[in-house]
Amino acid sequence: MPVIVKVTNLTKQFKNLTAVQDLSFSVNEGDVYGFLGQNGAGKSTTIRMLLTLIKPTAGTVEIFGKKLGSNRNEILREVGAVIEKPDVYKYLSAYENLKLFARLSGMKPSSEILMEKLDKVGLADRAKDPVKNFSQGMKQRLGIAIALVHDPKLIILDEPTNGLDPQGIADIRNLILHLSRDLNKTVIVSSHLLSEIEQIATRVLIINKGKKIIEGNASEMFDPSQTIVELQTFDNDYALQQLQLSGWRNHLQAQRDSSSILIKLDRSQIAELNRELVAMDIQVLSLQPRHSLEDYFLQVTSGKQHVDSYSN
Repeated sequence: MPVIVKVTNLTKQFKNLTAVQDLSFSVNEGDVYGFLGQNGAGKSTTIRMLLTLIKPTAGTVEIFGKKLGSNRNEILREVGAVIEKPDVYKYLSAYENLKLFARLSGMKPSSEILMEKLDKVGLADRAKDPVKNFSQGMKQRLGIAIALVHDPKLIILDEPTNGLDPQGIADIRNLILHLSRDLNKTVIVSSHLLSEIEQIATRVLIINKGKKIIEGNASEMFDPSQTIVELQTFDNDYALQQLQLSGWRNHLQAQRDSSSILIKLDRSQIAELNRELVAMDIQVLSLQPRHSLEDYFLQVTSGKQHVDSYSN
């Protein structure tokens, strides 16, 4: 599979803050590449370097096999991007916005082509409506239509579901899948929402504090049989003591506070765990699966640290 984006030892420093540190990753042709990290992890800084909006302190970026620094204009003609909320003209219609941005890109597409782009993002029936009447999700889809107007090979979306309601999130998710599966586009999509990336990504990069935590195939990273459950009891100290003396000791996960106990296990073991908690005379308030980016960070970064974290 051809490599579309290759980032090597990328670093960006702002005075005393290192926003991105020695970051390396690659995006293959046809990927929906999930770029995951908590807010402030360095995702947007990295994307801005990929789009030459800011200059790296160190490192190199190659896109389509060419050095970004010396081939900027040639490369960016094949790239479409939406950075955070799309900046559109609210008093113009969707069609007029698309036409204007096409001309700013040096293009004069026909009305048929413009309507085709709007149709691909589900806005053909609202083409003549002023953007001021659009929901945030519709504005996001219009932003993607603008990014698609010059038929780029690579599309970069920075937090495209921010501020959207559940229906808007689902619309953007389905649109990204459409771009990849039906239009054969390579898509990089950043997010702090693990649940969204898990549903669309073929490959995933997770960063934290500007550093790479893990990169790999989504199907291998997100094992649906493994989960973290959150246990709350009437006496967590007693429950933790009993669990450390039991066969569940190696399932305990590091955590930030003592309001609950986190346990990593196969989903099929949850019922067994519950039975053994009762047998250990532990009064359970709740036992429920957790599924968030923070939980996944615990899985990939804590390793065997739970033993030290819970020792007295």
